[in-house]
Amino acid sequence: MRQVTTFESSENVRKQAVDILVRVELDKAYADILLDQVLQRDGMSARDRSLLTEIVYGTLRWRGRIDLHLKQLTRRSFEETDPFIKNLLRVTLYQISFLDRVPEYAALNEAVTLAKMHAGNRVSGFVNGIVRNFIRTRRTEKAFNPDSCGVAALADYWSHPEWLINEWIEYLGKANVTALLQANNRQAPLVLRANICRINRQALLREFETHGIEALPTTWSPQGILLSSQVPIHRLPGHQEGLFQVQGESSQLVGYLLDPQPGEKILDACAAPGGKTTHIAELMDDNGQVTAIDRSPKGVVKICENAIRLGLKSIRAIQADMTRQVAARQQATYDRILVDAPCSGLGTLRSHPEIKWNRDIRDVLRLSELQRKILRQAASYLKAEGVLVYSTCTLTAHENEKIVNEFLACHRGFVLEDAASYLPDQAKQLVKEKYFMALPHKHDTDGFFAARLRRVT
Repeated sequence: MRQVTTFESSENVRKQAVDILVRVELDKAYADILLDQVLQRDGMSARDRSLLTEIVYGTLRWRGRIDLHLKQLTRRSFEETDPFIKNLLRVTLYQISFLDRVPEYAALNEAVTLAKMHAGNRVSGFVNGIVRNFIRTRRTEKAFNPDSCGVAALADYWSHPEWLINEWIEYLGKANVTALLQANNRQAPLVLRANICRINRQALLREFETHGIEALPTTWSPQGILLSSQVPIHRLPGHQEGLFQVQGESSQLVGYLLDPQPGEKILDACAAPGGKTTHIAELMDDNGQVTAIDRSPKGVVKICENAIRLGLKSIRAIQADMTRQVAARQQATYDRILVDAPCSGLGTLRSHPEIKWNRDIRDVLRLSELQRKILRQAASYLKAEGVLVYSTCTLTAHENEKIVNEFLACHRGFVLEDAASYLPDQAKQLVKEKYFMALPHKHDTDGFFAARLRRVT
């Protein structure tokens, strides 16, 4: 389970990591947004950027297992510990447990120094004692056998909340759960989508190779490129020229499932930041009208920025709430509609490990009600024989099949079509019954679900 790194210790990087983790915990902020703000600062070396990213994401991935150790080592309630000290201990235990070439004494010394700077000698002594006890006791840990363990043990070892593991056992079957938990704790690859209105995938791969950037074609998406080199997106050749868009591989397949055609009117009902919107425009050769709706003003700005950079003229972005009537109603307006619904995001834990600590079943149920409202409202704008695709980046029945089944039961004029008939040939196996389903442990993608519905009356 240990991950090899050649980084030397950097006290400033550790403090930045702790500061980010405190905000993630207290403000429910997204780690990637906070990291991006720090990584774009001038004067930060590539080595420190990589180390900061590794520590933040690694600590979040393994927070459950780390917290189990800390609760056993602290006499007082660990949850009541000062947030900075709590996350400093998490970062320190992560380094000792998972990062090679970070000597135990170096991690210990840095933790004590940062604790003293933050809260004085007494607290630094507390941190010193906890870390020393952990170093001593970790050497006698027993081997773990997942096949003989219950849900609580799986939750502790694989660092996921128990409620989520129970949901997945019921949804995916117990045989899949351990592999899914393990896959979620791996780093997600960075995936791009070649802008086929300006360049094809092979030409873009050659462009990257010319600049010494390691990249490979993706397995399932015909437009996808998997980036191996750690280069900031804005510094990649072709970024300003609009030759590509950042978009996960399973997310790219949703556009193919919608199958937009030139000249059509398309509605993207929950569109920000515009990855799927711009893909739809590309697939219809930027010929037609793509109306992109989002309730966030910043989200609408982001859609417009991406469309302009990619050179796409067919996109019109509108700020609106899709749980309500968008404008004076015009029944049967759109040829195709995409409802990429707001969801719990539990299929994206490789990229957003903080989600598993910031969500619970109440969030899932709350979001499922929102999804029902948006789907019902969006469906009223679809023409007869039009296509509606409902998609999420989560893996819960409450937000996926149950939503679609309830909709079909109440809307007899819609039928479920087989996703395999519309996916690219290489991706036709990413289907469960008639639904599109991508799974991290089976397909090395984010977890995604989608249903293709047709209005027949």
